[in-house]
Amino acid sequence: MIGAFFDIDGTLYRDSLMIEHFKKLIRYEVVDPAVWHNNTKKTFHDWDKRQGNYDDYLLELCEIYVESMKGLNRDHVEFISEQVIKLKGERVYKFTRERIRWHQSQGHKIIFISGSPDFLVSKMAKKYGATDFCGSTYLVDENNNFTGEVIPMWDSKSKQKSIADFTKKYNLDLSSSYAYGDTHGDVTMFRAVGHPIAINPAKELLFDIRNDEELNKKTVIAIERKDVVYKLTGDVDIFETF
Repeated sequence: MIGAFFDIDGTLYRDSLMIEHFKKLIRYEVVDPAVWHNNTKKTFHDWDKRQGNYDDYLLELCEIYVESMKGLNRDHVEFISEQVIKLKGERVYKFTRERIRWHQSQGHKIIFISGSPDFLVSKMAKKYGATDFCGSTYLVDENNNFTGEVIPMWDSKSKQKSIADFTKKYNLDLSSSYAYGDTHGDVTMFRAVGHPIAINPAKELLFDIRNDEELNKKTVIAIERKDVVYKLTGDVDIFETF
């Protein structure tokens, strides 16, 4: 059986589901708006102006998001979670959406693996007809309140374990399988499969590909801008290191 592993944030969805959820929690004043203005606004604008590192930007906002979620009731934020998918779930890359449809037409197992919260990933997986999914698990106490503890799925080690679990569950042939991602955290997915595709990759992932002979040979790089998708194969060159 052939599998297709998809990261979501920056690979399917054109931003981060976690950050979109965070913004809506603030907009509905479930989280104090001062949290955004005092702690996250500068980080967001630094990245928005391309003055910061993308992975650092996500990790910093993730830490603030996790702390802000602490003590909130999971049932109380369910409406906002639904709103994120309802209002923003179509904000995806055309290339990735078409690849999902192609894999579905081939009868492949489509698996979403994302660092975003599992309660958002599950809804995105349902919307796009994924076979299975795995996201970061936000633990709750006996009253269903978030504890502030997270079992992450944004790092390469966690994604590697998930791939091993899904491979066993669905009897996947990894040499014939596909993986789609955009950041350093996706590199173990790329190494595991025969057909890795980097979509609008961050600089760190490009370095990973360039410095790994096998990855350099087998990875396809897809860049989607406006209504055009550019596909690059072969040796990866990086023109600017800043």
